[in-house]
Amino acid sequence: MNTDLWNELGASATALQKLQDFAALAEKWTKKINLVSRGTIAEIWTRHIEDSAHIMKLSPDAPQIWADFGSGGGFPGIVVATLLQDRALPTQVILVESDQRKSAFLREASRQLGLSVQVRAERAEQIAGLNADVISARALASLDMLCTIVERHIAPKGIALFPKGETWEEEVAQARKNWLFDLEAAADPGHKGSAILKLRKLRRASSDARS
Repeated sequence: MNTDLWNELGASATALQKLQDFAALAEKWTKKINLVSRGTIAEIWTRHIEDSAHIMKLSPDAPQIWADFGSGGGFPGIVVATLLQDRALPTQVILVESDQRKSAFLREASRQLGLSVQVRAERAEQIAGLNADVISARALASLDMLCTIVERHIAPKGIALFPKGETWEEEVAQARKNWLFDLEAAADPGHKGSAILKLRKLRRASSDARS
């Protein structure tokens, strides 16, 4: 366990226990449905729980609405909801996952952990705009595609948080052909060469800017 990370986030013993319970639940369900790669199950705490927790270091102090797209096995959505609850914040957490079986898992995990989250078993492209202060997505799509999805759901002063792998600079360059945004790229301590991208002021690039 990365004690420094959890101390930095101010996570209580209660929150850590909930996350351990969540890890056990995700491992159990992965035997039935593919929540995470089975090859990473033995490392679920470091590869999925702590990876998800890292994005909290880039989030605003008290977001009103946090939307997680492609929530899948609850990474980072359930982890984020647990840490926000631990801070006694009234943030509305919305988990968007079109796969019905994964949505069922998210509802069950939320129930067992006592989390107040909204699970939407729909595609993010098809639901009404959420006006979210924070939007997160992990291993869902390319940055260019994520920008297309996020545009209709992000609040005017909202931010988007996307963990990305070693090719993140290439994804940024491709996305900038169609989009303008302020970017902060924080090194991902769990993965050499990877980064957590923080986007602000997302807007479409004009035809002049693209040419």
